[in-house]
Amino acid sequence: MQPDLIGLEITKGELRRLTGVNPNNVLRPSIMENREQRLEFLMKEVRETLLLSLIIVGLVYALIILPTIGSAIFLGIGLLIVISIAVIVGRWLWRNFAYSKTLKILLNEVDRYHAIIQAVNNYDEAILSEQSGINIPGRETAIAALQLLREDLVQALKIERMLRNRKKLPIDNQELLVNNLNNLQALEVNSPAGEYTQFLNKLLQIDLDVQTLVRKLQSPG
Repeated sequence: MQPDLIGLEITKGELRRLTGVNPNNVLRPSIMENREQRLEFLMKEVRETLLLSLIIVGLVYALIILPTIGSAIFLGIGLLIVISIAVIVGRWLWRNFAYSKTLKILLNEVDRYHAIIQAVNNYDEAILSEQSGINIPGRETAIAALQLLREDLVQALKIERMLRNRKKLPIDNQELLVNNLNNLQALEVNSPAGEYTQFLNKLLQIDLDVQTLVRKLQSPG
């Protein structure tokens, strides 16, 4: 991947700092739609559920069952099944209440943004296989659009966290009062026709969705 594209990614560490949560723990549509990410998420859930269930069952068996009725293997197995189901339900409920719908949507938009970065990279590689250098008409515009959207995504995540923590938005902080939507629209209008125009259209749609969500967040009541 080209250095200018790598610099545009919003890393998991930055997402954790911006949101205050581990983005890997937030289940969102983009994860379930991606086979690799879905499998990774489900395997992680299985490991954590099994580990937590074994700890709980081990404690119950050692502290309650053994002292009262002695060794009871079948009871332990049954208890493991029941506890595992309870842990699965508990973790599902926890995810629904611990992470707001708004946060899930914004992280999903970040995933869409990263998908476009990857698409631009794939197109770059295809062009590089045919010619030297990547001074291609429209690419610089696409990079500028990615930078603008990145700024708006970071801003939206900051606003979401402030409101989630029941903090008022500082009216003197100009960073939280402006967005790059108009600039993105201008780039799209003035961009040369080509493959990169499709990327611009997708970036503009993401920013439209993000700004709609931000306005809802900032509206009273």
